[in-house]
Amino acid sequence: MDALGNPLRIALTVGQRGDATQAERLLEGYRAGAVLADRGYDSDAFIASIRESGAEVVIPSKRNRLRQRHIDRNLYKERNKVERFFNKLKAYRRVATRYEKTAHSFSALVFFASAMILLH
Repeated sequence: MDALGNPLRIALTVGQRGDATQAERLLEGYRAGAVLADRGYDSDAFIASIRESGAEVVIPSKRNRLRQRHIDRNLYKERNKVERFFNKLKAYRRVATRYEKTAHSFSALVFFASAMILLH
């Protein structure tokens, strides 16, 4: 997501695969000042790639980490803009219920709904 929660890229994965597996790929080619995400994205490899890019890591540590990472809590509050975008996207019934049978059709609908949200 770009500033203010606007989508930059959308990647469709199979239902049983977590979205954290796509995080590095979605950030490729972008220079971010900070990367905000929830605990589900707290992996050593992903954190290392963010730091390597020169961006600030704003991802809370998982509770089982021996060394908890300090994050900027005020900046982390901005993550809700991403959540609000997904809530708006799910207002499109065909996206929320996944009526489309093929990945191609479903991703086209997600792109269309995203464009409608951005134009609104």
